[in-house]
Amino acid sequence: MMRPSLAMMYAMQLDCPGKPLGLTARPIPEPKPDELLIEVAACGVCRTDLHVVDGEIPAHYPIIPGHEIVGRIIKVGSNVEGFALGDRVGVPWLGHSCGICPYCRSGRENLCDQPEFTGCTRDGGYATHVVADVHYCFPIPSTFSDIAAAPLLCAGLIGWRALRLAGDVHRIGLYGFGAAAHIITQVANWQERAVYAFTKQGDAAGQAFARSLGCAWAGASDEMPPVPLEAAILFAPVGTLVPAALRAVAKGGRVVCAGIHMSDIPAFPYADLWGERMICSVANLTREDGTSFFEIAERAKIETTTQPFRLTDANDALAALRDGKVTGAAVIVPSL
Repeated sequence: MMRPSLAMMYAMQLDCPGKPLGLTARPIPEPKPDELLIEVAACGVCRTDLHVVDGEIPAHYPIIPGHEIVGRIIKVGSNVEGFALGDRVGVPWLGHSCGICPYCRSGRENLCDQPEFTGCTRDGGYATHVVADVHYCFPIPSTFSDIAAAPLLCAGLIGWRALRLAGDVHRIGLYGFGAAAHIITQVANWQERAVYAFTKQGDAAGQAFARSLGCAWAGASDEMPPVPLEAAILFAPVGTLVPAALRAVAKGGRVVCAGIHMSDIPAFPYADLWGERMICSVANLTREDGTSFFEIAERAKIETTTQPFRLTDANDALAALRDGKVTGAAVIVPSL
């Protein structure tokens, strides 16, 4: 168990892209007037963390990754209202918005012109402590343990926004059956939708996992589903899946690209798009996404499948995610 001193914190820090994270000790930061100082209980490991590590998403190096943070408040800034010492909160990917650009003023802070991102442009949760903007901290329902709640902060939140963008449809396909898909499948089932899961070729274990969660069908991403889909969500950051998903959706169907980073989308015939099919992307989250999702997650009785790792094993957690060896979601637990 890693126990920081009264004045110091520990973290796994990325000094530059393409390098392993290294253990570092630094003074525990003081929260600014609109910030909370949080003792981290758990932090989910997200594919976006891999994009930061690989330099595919620009970051402010050195950086402490991690943006699926669950912890308890140990100090509040002078302007903070509505939170108290000891409260349990979650911190997501979008860590700050400017509040003055046209997007922020219209309730679309997920598109802010001057955003800050947890674990990318501001230090994240692969650490014993983190400071967070109070405006992007969400109370966590008591029904979820620390470890179970961590994947909800991105896999759940971004999955929820993607599901809403998919529209009020019944037959929905999920390409890439990892942390986000295993959460959103449960939400979709609770909403009485039919979910069709697409995995890598030969991933029998992933397909079995999808069926165990109630998916109506599970197969490889190069297969066609048994019936035309009304919408598809791409959690896998693979551009070649966009044309495949377009071919799988019926006329009027929507393909939602849920990743922050994706490989290039290849050229495809206009006929695959014709028929009022649509392609859209998901960008971050709004505060309303956070509050509405946690209400739904509690009502739907979401159960996350997790694999815990020690803080000092963060590189192993990232490697397991990269190699497709995580069922559900990897979670870093500093107290292990």
